[in-house]
Amino acid sequence: MNLETLFLINYGMYVVSSVKDLKYNGQISNTVFQVTAEPPAISICLNKNNLTCSQVLDTGRFAVSILDVDTPMTLIGRFGFKSGKDIEKFNNEIKWEKINGLPILIENVTGYVICEMTHQLDVGTHILIVGKVIEAEKLSDKKPMTYSYYHEIKRGKSPPSAPTYLKKI
Repeated sequence: MNLETLFLINYGMYVVSSVKDLKYNGQISNTVFQVTAEPPAISICLNKNNLTCSQVLDTGRFAVSILDVDTPMTLIGRFGFKSGKDIEKFNNEIKWEKINGLPILIENVTGYVICEMTHQLDVGTHILIVGKVIEAEKLSDKKPMTYSYYHEIKRGKSPPSAPTYLKKI
């Protein structure tokens, strides 16, 4: 079986964010997709060991910032390769706002979505979470970054905690 075939499935690049006890956190995710149009709902998939996952499960709320193609690798590295257990990801080094109580990136994004969790499914190392969309805004006309663009143009890597990570044999 050639698991690299799974790389042919198209993904985007997002920052999924959360807050608990005034601790604002977020992580890169490539697994965000629309589930239904009526009522509007999306799904995210988070590693069980990530702080963002525990915050979302504890509070039942999350936000998704949709990254654009001009997003610098330093921002992707901040949210994708560093733990919120070790650093404060949302600080004055980046442009962000609290919207509906959740942290949202306001630079290098095409839009955002805010959700209330309705369902969760344990899928082994990760939790698949479905959320009812309670707010969504388009912020720019720039192209959203795809996972293919991240790998092929930006030369980005997948951390071991990503749902699409494949260990080289």
